[in-house]
Amino acid sequence: MMARQQPVAITVQPWFRDHCFNGKVILPAVETMEIMAAAVKESGTDALLSGMYDAGFSKFLEIPAGATELSALVEYDEEDEGEIGVKLLSRTCYKKITRLKEHARIKFSTRPQNRGETVPIDQLFPTQPTGSVAAKHIYEELVPFGPCYHTLTGHLHLSNLAAWGILQAPNFLQGQEEMAKNLGSPFPLDGAMHAACVLGQTISDFVPFPVGFAERIIHRPTKAGAQYSTTVVLVSQDSGELVFDLSIFDAAGKPCETVKGLKMRDVSGGQIKPPEWIKRYRFLVSG
Repeated sequence: MMARQQPVAITVQPWFRDHCFNGKVILPAVETMEIMAAAVKESGTDALLSGMYDAGFSKFLEIPAGATELSALVEYDEEDEGEIGVKLLSRTCYKKITRLKEHARIKFSTRPQNRGETVPIDQLFPTQPTGSVAAKHIYEELVPFGPCYHTLTGHLHLSNLAAWGILQAPNFLQGQEEMAKNLGSPFPLDGAMHAACVLGQTISDFVPFPVGFAERIIHRPTKAGAQYSTTVVLVSQDSGELVFDLSIFDAAGKPCETVKGLKMRDVSGGQIKPPEWIKRYRFLVSG
């Protein structure tokens, strides 16, 4: 079936301004997924929103100063394998030429998927970490986002190429209540990726940023204002890419979300490096 495109107007929420990279305000990956899922739901397709696969975040969608709305396109491609491929695109004008730029792509399934077993949180890690980083320092130097995205609280604990900590979902979901019923609050997953970024800085010489994942399963939607725990495990690494598995649990230890194969890379071209003090955690987590 031929791909079809649909215009979408993205409302710039006030908290987006706290999500900056290299001096520019950019649309967060978690918000991008919410927008794409909402567009899929409105399209009338039979996609199951609780499962996302083969995701890629190829180019940042920058939010200009003062903008209250962004114009974009969502492209749908219904495939033969019971999957719907979705892309988020924007138009860029070069003199008399208009080109489409791809920002993200995700596959949704139209068939129920096997969600597999999720290991209980109390079986994942030892009681005592080998190192810890205060959330205050994380958001001052390692993940320098504004206060709306300060989802990690207390201390992030590190041990043997793994990390775990507490997430606090903020109490606002303005204009997103409907999608929250399907996907939950976007902030806990964003905070889990912050934890992966911190862990990545203890084992690499670049600041890792999410560029895609193999699978995201939403077991039960997270809620605004609630507290969660997250675990991050390093799956593989090479000189330019780190791969993690993430889990988010509710206060009772029941799984809310799992992300398999989260890919993180240096997207600054080597311009942004981890601070020197994080190097001591490399010794702690390896020794």
